[in-house]
Amino acid sequence: MSLESVRAFFAERAPEIAVIESPVSSATVALAAEAYGVEPGRIAKTLSLRIGERVVLIVAAGTSRMDNRKVKALFGGKPKMLGLEEVADITGHEVGGVCPFGLKTPLPVYCDVSLQAFDEVVPAAGSTHSAVRIPPARMAELVKAEWVDVCQTPG
Repeated sequence: MSLESVRAFFAERAPEIAVIESPVSSATVALAAEAYGVEPGRIAKTLSLRIGERVVLIVAAGTSRMDNRKVKALFGGKPKMLGLEEVADITGHEVGGVCPFGLKTPLPVYCDVSLQAFDEVVPAAGSTHSAVRIPPARMAELVKAEWVDVCQTPG
């Protein structure tokens, strides 16, 4: 179902972007990097968070780590990752396939500036075996994301 909602999203908004499927799982950053032949940083991971009463999605570079202090300062509350059941119920996507496209429930999407280091990133596309290749700016534009700085600065 979820892969189909992502396909429908791209068919309607960006028909030039193809959903790619992998015969092997791409459920984690390491597996996705191997499956799609890119460095782990190019995998755009989508974090599903509850902050107070709000649920938000933050898309960040695969090798970046969320900085709880930055998230709390920006959103005014402590972030908590959604549970497995909650993720699927709210986004319509299974864990490992969560992405900002074709969501079951409209959610605010934020793209971390860590993605801007790359000309193209590879976010999941609704399942643990699918993804898309997309410039970060185009992804943000398609999902009406706001750019934020909520990850730790490397070293």
